[in-house]
Amino acid sequence: MDELELLKKDWETSSKNYPEMNKKTLYKLINKQSSSIVKWIFIISLLEFALWTLVSIVSNDAESLEKLKSYNVEYIIYPLTVFGYLVIGYFFYVFYKNYKNISTTEDTKMLMERILKTRKTVKHYVIFNLVFVCISIVIGVYIEITNNPEVQTLINGIEADGAKNVTIFYLIVVGISILAMALITAILLGFYYLIYGLLLKRLKANYKDLKELVTEQ
Repeated sequence: MDELELLKKDWETSSKNYPEMNKKTLYKLINKQSSSIVKWIFIISLLEFALWTLVSIVSNDAESLEKLKSYNVEYIIYPLTVFGYLVIGYFFYVFYKNYKNISTTEDTKMLMERILKTRKTVKHYVIFNLVFVCISIVIGVYIEITNNPEVQTLINGIEADGAKNVTIFYLIVVGISILAMALITAILLGFYYLIYGLLLKRLKANYKDLKELVTEQ
């Protein structure tokens, strides 16, 4: 049991004797713990970004980059990449701003509002990452179908056998793409729950404690 839980237990059993002192001490600990949680959210988001960037660099070898370059799809890849970096950079800024705001907050109700704002920001961050990954998969499949010579040869061969076979081919591609997006989304959701979900649960618990303090005032 951590220091905050011990103080909460003590406050509940002896608040009649010295309520104001316990409330002030409890608020300071909640503030300190909330600030620490938000700081870790910011740090983890940076580490996560570094991890995915490293994975991207390692997976994209010279042959893959040369193959992608031959497709002449820079007009799709570059704007998508820049957009992704800009949005992620915005979330980094908001995470850091939330940390600084919570660290300097001395009002209980304001702290509650900022905790709610932080929770909402993390949820938006997770949703953006999931949507961005799914959009990237769709664009990647489109680029391969329309530019990969081997795929084009395969499609031409299927077309020679009849339009019905082409329809079946595209349905299979769509089905596999949806399955891949569902699988990746499930994996990322599990990853985000383990990292951010547990931190958000602690923030939610702090919010409830602050709400009790406000009710007692």
